[in-house]
Amino acid sequence: MMKKFFSRAFLAVMVILLYLPIFVLAVYSFTDSANIGAIHGFSLRNYETLFTKPDLRAMIFGTLVLAIGSAFVSTVLGTFGAVGVFYSGRFGNMVVGSLNQVPVVNAEVVTAFSLCILLIGVCGVDKSSYISLLIGHVVLEAPFVYLSVVPKLKQMDNSLYEAALDLGASPAMALRRVVFPQIFPGVVSGFALAVTLSLDDYFITSYTKPATFDTISTYVVNATRGSQTEIKTALWALSTIIFVVVVLMVMMMNMSGNKNDKNQKRAGADSEKNR
Repeated sequence: MMKKFFSRAFLAVMVILLYLPIFVLAVYSFTDSANIGAIHGFSLRNYETLFTKPDLRAMIFGTLVLAIGSAFVSTVLGTFGAVGVFYSGRFGNMVVGSLNQVPVVNAEVVTAFSLCILLIGVCGVDKSSYISLLIGHVVLEAPFVYLSVVPKLKQMDNSLYEAALDLGASPAMALRRVVFPQIFPGVVSGFALAVTLSLDDYFITSYTKPATFDTISTYVVNATRGSQTEIKTALWALSTIIFVVVVLMVMMMNMSGNKNDKNQKRAGADSEKNR
């Protein structure tokens, strides 16, 4: 009984430590306070500023376009890479899997310096074309998509793919109708993780972006160095919105995953009955 109590108490303390700062930030985003420390009253001024300032709207729109676009490219590359490596044999799986770990554990500032030297210094990519920025985000996100898809491939019943081939399906058709429906939750998780990484990235973005373009991360850093109090407090509102959106995405992904698990268990039970 005591062990159960302490485990729950420890979990409650960890949850409070993780989410209390975000809760405080959300509370302050609904006030007219200019600094953290005193709440003067309820106000929606920060949210009004967030959606009425042209530079803030342009920054948010540009960040979302970059995040969704780079996440889409990363999801396609990471998913097909995971599928290809999974069916390439043990040696290819081990080699590519090990190489994929390097960008994940490598310091992001090292990746940023390397991309800047390679793309801009060696290859001569024009930063004003946004190509270097897109490539940088894809390099950051694709390994995480790969890691999200691989576990779903390992959990999959590989005999279904072989059965589809035996029944006359082409490899492409078997992948489309058999493999991808089973790994789809991992693909969605990888896409959501890629979007989050793009929204959060600072180092790669700051070294590969055009001079006139800002994402949320670079804009926040520049704003906190200045003296525009109205902009700083509007960013509290933006942070609160991002957190709420992420929580809703996680809830939807968990619900979708639970539904797929129940459907698979039901299908397995039906097949056992038919036998």
